[in-house]
Amino acid sequence: METEEKAELIRKAGRVAVLMGGTSAEREISLLSGKQVMSALTAAGLDAVAIDAASDLVSQLHEVQPTRVFNILHGRGGEDGVVQGLLRSLAIPFTGSDVLASALAMDKLRSKLIWRQLGLSTPDYLLLDDRSDWDGIIRKFGAVVVKPVNEGSSIGMSIASDPGQLREAYQTARQYDRIILGEQYIRGDEYTVAILQQIALPAIQLKTDHEFYDFDAKYVANDTQYLCPVDLVPEDLGKLNELALGAFNALGCEAWGRVDLMRDQQGRFYLLEVNTVPGMTDHSLVPMAARQAGISFEDLLLQILFAKGIEEG
Repeated sequence: METEEKAELIRKAGRVAVLMGGTSAEREISLLSGKQVMSALTAAGLDAVAIDAASDLVSQLHEVQPTRVFNILHGRGGEDGVVQGLLRSLAIPFTGSDVLASALAMDKLRSKLIWRQLGLSTPDYLLLDDRSDWDGIIRKFGAVVVKPVNEGSSIGMSIASDPGQLREAYQTARQYDRIILGEQYIRGDEYTVAILQQIALPAIQLKTDHEFYDFDAKYVANDTQYLCPVDLVPEDLGKLNELALGAFNALGCEAWGRVDLMRDQQGRFYLLEVNTVPGMTDHSLVPMAARQAGISFEDLLLQILFAKGIEEG
């Protein structure tokens, strides 16, 4: 970003409230993301104010009187359309996707229903409950990825390969949500594609010694490998980016986000989920992809802050 352009954006920004923390299971990660965002915005010369959304958010917003909001709340309450609806009702412009797109992206079941209707590839699935036929499900799928429908950061998620494991995985996930998804396990490579203003940033392949890219592999482990650029021929990379953008747009997402995908051993890509408020920690993937594209963390934040549509809140 040119110096003059950056200076004009900083001048135009006014007071920016950085929403972080909150009350979701991803609170601690949101606080880490918020700290990174606050530090970069302040260093860039913006008038940035941190707000922990854990309590009395409306009063805090009235006190701060922000010109706009940088939302870095992860999970429920911040990524599911709730805070977006509040900010829209208060006529405060905010970063990221609007109410409906946020709600759809957070809901793994409804995301899959939309993608399937549009012919976008996503793993086969079913809903689990106390009466599920654990033996029959394992016979059908082999291995099953069990997920709370409305959680992120792999919270409550596990992989089961026998009926006993499946029942236990369901009970674990049930602690986080009342709707539990059982998804066919795709054996292969895991990828993520960051989206910034309708552009797919360089894809990242994730490699971990863990059974999958779980919470520990995301935020704690130092041995997780991030391959960027990825080792894909141009044709396959084009398919990956096309599927990621298609999934993002199918849900009506805007401005920025991240799409997670798998590639099976036959080379077919499958959609897993869309994140509308991805992490911004020192382990996070969107800043990593931006760096590969030659975009500094500061410029990334400014692009998100002034993405098309934010003035309408």
